[in-house]
Amino acid sequence: MTNWQEMESKYFMHTVNRVPVTLVKGEGARVWDDNGREYLDFVAGWAVNSLGHCHPVVAKALAEQAHTLIQVSNQFYTIPQLQLAEILVQHSCLDKVFISNSGAEANEGAVKLARRYGSHHRDGAYEIISAMGSFHGRTLGMVAASGQAKHQQPFLPLPAGFVNVDYNDIDVIKAATTDKTCAVILEPLQGEGGVNLPDDDYLAKVREWCNEKGLLLILDEIQTGFGRLGSLFAYEQHGVEPDVMTLAKGMGSGVPIGAIMVKDSANVLVPGEHGSTFGGNPLVCAAAYATVKYIIENNVVENVEKVSQYFVGRLEELKNKYNFVTEVRGRGLLLAIEFDREIADDALKACLKNGLLVNRVKPSALRFMPPLIIGSAEVDEAVNILDKVLAAV
Repeated sequence: MTNWQEMESKYFMHTVNRVPVTLVKGEGARVWDDNGREYLDFVAGWAVNSLGHCHPVVAKALAEQAHTLIQVSNQFYTIPQLQLAEILVQHSCLDKVFISNSGAEANEGAVKLARRYGSHHRDGAYEIISAMGSFHGRTLGMVAASGQAKHQQPFLPLPAGFVNVDYNDIDVIKAATTDKTCAVILEPLQGEGGVNLPDDDYLAKVREWCNEKGLLLILDEIQTGFGRLGSLFAYEQHGVEPDVMTLAKGMGSGVPIGAIMVKDSANVLVPGEHGSTFGGNPLVCAAAYATVKYIIENNVVENVEKVSQYFVGRLEELKNKYNFVTEVRGRGLLLAIEFDREIADDALKACLKNGLLVNRVKPSALRFMPPLIIGSAEVDEAVNILDKVLAAV
């Protein structure tokens, strides 16, 4: 029998410490490894598999499109791309779309757009304010935008034009704003940074400041979009509208896709200033269109809200039971449980042994990002495993 994990160490660049399991099959909220063992998946491809693994509507869309038209480049019109653009605009507050291949690409494009906006409307302003603890991608530019020293230090000097300030503090954004500032980019909830929620009025205050100073507000909804927090987009929960929004992850329920959405007032890019060979190809757009259409027509966000309340309640039971559990936080089906000690790695390994896949978001916290279609039965199964693991701790 092939030892796939040994093969990885021989041929693959060691850029991630993988969990020691080789997955070969998935269905719904469950996956199976190469030994036939079943796991309940509460990682969902890092919040990507919004409809679970191999959902029939996604598989059908991919199969039909693969037999029809896969790639022609953006030199030509294609129907799936335009269908996806239409449904995104019709169900958001934004006016135009550009389709990319990933979230990092979407954020890079948003930064280019913001700089072009600064050139047109802010006398050449090019700096973008972002938050400490944020995560906007792993390109060199997005490492500079992401306010995490551990990601930045290995790649110094970083590209200029990004100012990192504390999250959830409007005063530091005001203090950092100069005549060089063209935009502010924020996550409505910091996922990779530890599932950090801002105050309820934070984004509204930032919106007001951006309006006052003529800055673009860019919301990175790559992890929070498409129902993950219990509304189609997170901005809806804060009573604000961004000028630019970036999307990816759950939009395609497994296919690599991202998007930049803009208000008409921020739509400053012209032909030749941005593009992509593979971005918006018919194959991924067909899958994404099927995904978004299913989420909307089947009111998946209502299920997220209902299951989230139940899930949080079950996690709070663990907090009350174990004194080393200090916090349960998050929103929708993007949740975390915090410990007063660095046991997340050991807890993750123990969960794996008991048939549950979770994510270690930092040494003292686990993150849960299950498919949006799960029910209370899967929550009970996951929490019962976690209870067993914490009891052993």
